[in-house]
Amino acid sequence: MEVASEEMPEEGEIVMATATEVTKYGVYVSLDEYHNMRGFLHISEISTGWVRHIDRYVRPKQKVVLKVIRVNRERREVDLSLRQVTGEERKSKLIAVKRAEKASSIMEIIRTKLNISQQEEASLNQKLTEKFYGTYEALEALVKQGSKAWDGLGLKDEQLSAIETIAKEKITIPTVSIKGSIEARSDQPQGIEVIKKALLAAEASADGSLVEVKYIGAPRYIITVTAENYKIAEKALENAVQTAKSMIEKSKGAFSYKRD
Repeated sequence: MEVASEEMPEEGEIVMATATEVTKYGVYVSLDEYHNMRGFLHISEISTGWVRHIDRYVRPKQKVVLKVIRVNRERREVDLSLRQVTGEERKSKLIAVKRAEKASSIMEIIRTKLNISQQEEASLNQKLTEKFYGTYEALEALVKQGSKAWDGLGLKDEQLSAIETIAKEKITIPTVSIKGSIEARSDQPQGIEVIKKALLAAEASADGSLVEVKYIGAPRYIITVTAENYKIAEKALENAVQTAKSMIEKSKGAFSYKRD
């Protein structure tokens, strides 16, 4: 897991902690991202209701997502809350932690396979964190965009190629697919070629998404877009349809589209 750059957390920050000691007043924890710095979760910050038995909410050695509510830098004390953490904040933090752990595992594979030192790995991680939000995000960008995503990092071509291969083996980018129906006609002498070029242009119109047009039976076609999420897919589908429509109608053809 990547260690936070600040020596102590900030108020309002969501952190991952491990319960170390449960008392009748609250729970002592170690902050996973801050070199196991000690923090305290008071009983009043465990739940919105009355808490009779703390161990029903938090047990020793349990991992828990908490919010930092007070920081005393002089005394190096950190007070935390469980009840103030929203469901969305908890979900986002758990995803971030899993991504950081996976990135660490992948970087270990890269270090071993490329025979680079821990110091070189640390230097690379620093460069990735400076260019991207974090190491996992950097590896994800490499999978999505290819080697151009890591331009300027000073890696040799063979190193970058090897890292890209490992990243693609270990990271699967989730995708969604949407589709629609196209009807395209042209009575012009070169009408078939016009439609063919228009549909090929539609397939090539979406950068970062996969657009496929399949012939169903004259004059019908199915257009499918696969992308990272629905927002990107819808935009790519709209662009692809408009590209084909413009080219066909410009050549005095007929075009219609229906979203499935």
